[in-house]
Amino acid sequence: MNVHVVVADQSEARFYAVEHAVGPLQLTARLTDPKAHLHDRDFNSDRPGRAFDHGPIRTGRRGASGHHGTEGERRPREHEALLFARQIAAALEQSQRDAHIDRLILIAGPHFLGVLRQVLSPAVRAIVSEEIPKDLVHEPESAVLSHLSPESFHRQPL
Repeated sequence: MNVHVVVADQSEARFYAVEHAVGPLQLTARLTDPKAHLHDRDFNSDRPGRAFDHGPIRTGRRGASGHHGTEGERRPREHEALLFARQIAAALEQSQRDAHIDRLILIAGPHFLGVLRQVLSPAVRAIVSEEIPKDLVHEPESAVLSHLSPESFHRQPL
């Protein structure tokens, strides 16, 4: 049984292989995103375009019209988290092809887990057997192992 565990947040992802249900975690890869620690003001990005209303404004001012954004504004850090989640998803897809992973356990904070879930390919989603909504990326491997039960390694994919 080839089981892999991914522990991730917006700035770092650690990929582990597990030999046995209670065996040690073996670090196989690590991804980091240095941009995750930047402030919104440090990103070079524009706000979305603006559009002007064409209907008459009842304020009595001549030439006045309302304006609004053409699409919802996305904060640069959220966009960067999405890009990093896509990197993780691509690495998982490659690992699944190369290592023939049978089961995958995802561990990430609730928000980032949702972002990651959205970008996983159907092939990778098919092997996810458990999702743990905890931010454990900066915890030692023993803490990660303590959140995994023996059943985690024998569950059928979700």
